Amino acid sequence: MIMTHGWPELSISWRHQLEFLGSLGYRAIAPDMRGYGGSSVYDQKSDYAQREVVQDMIELIDSLERQKAVWIGHDWGSPVAWNVALHHADRVAAVGSLCVPYGFSGHPSNLEHGINRELYPVDEYPAGQWDYQLHYYENFDQAQKEMEQDPERVIKLLFRKGDPAGKGQPSATASTRKNGGWFTSLGGVPDMPIDTDVVSTEDVAVYAKHLQENGFFGPTAWYVNGDANQAFMDSAPDRRLSMPVLFVHATYDYVCDTTTTGFAEPMRALCPNLTEERLDCGHWMAQEKPAELNAILKRWLTDVVDYPA
Repeated sequence: MIMTHGWPELSISWRHQLEFLGSLGYRAIAPDMRGYGGSSVYDQKSDYAQREVVQDMIELIDSLERQKAVWIGHDWGSPVAWNVALHHADRVAAVGSLCVPYGFSGHPSNLEHGINRELYPVDEYPAGQWDYQLHYYENFDQAQKEMEQDPERVIKLLFRKGDPAGKGQPSATASTRKNGGWFTSLGGVPDMPIDTDVVSTEDVAVYAKHLQENGFFGPTAWYVNGDANQAFMDSAPDRRLSMPVLFVHATYDYVCDTTTTGFAEPMRALCPNLTEERLDCGHWMAQEKPAELNAILKRWLTDVVDYPA
């Protein structure tokens, strides 16, 4: 089983799943993705396009001398898992994703189906909650620098459990460009207390150490290859995924909102062997609700995938 993390994470984002799946007898692996942790850091934005990252994953499974794996992705790791399944189906026993459904890895301007227009009127929020991604295209250097001000504070701010009170409220990500960046209107990165329901002090230290060492060029560059990523997806002769597919919705993920939008609809049309589950949590599902997610994975692997350890 190979699990791919997203922004701005590390392989340790899967720490709870690695231990659990290993206890079931699976060989469970979570790499640091390119630009992160102990993996290679490249200096061109195009080095972080999906085609390049997917090739990393094929080289990884080749190095493990395995023909197939179950691939599970989260955040930007989700398009990686989806694209491995799309372009290398012979290497995929099954594929799953947390929070980010199948059907998109391109430019954020193509995410109208993932916007709740009752919450985000087009005249006020033309890009909805995806506005922050357009900020990366338009102001890449600024976006990188403001994250690099204080990586530890960034991690403490981001890694928080889902908040039911946020339902029906516009996400802060919808106003990133209007605010001149993530933290400009705040005078810098605020110093929030650690949410120990998601991460420990030790976890924060590890995340921050590697982001301090590697910087945010690579993590941010994952966002700005929309045209190349779309072309990569479009190069597949058939978009359908025939293998067992798992998608786990996060009720309180207000950016990757699959609850009040049609963000998951393309996936439903393209994945005939789809299992959908839901957890009442925020975006950092694997760390906020590890026991509940592990139970979902075990049930799916046993009842649907029939992929013995």
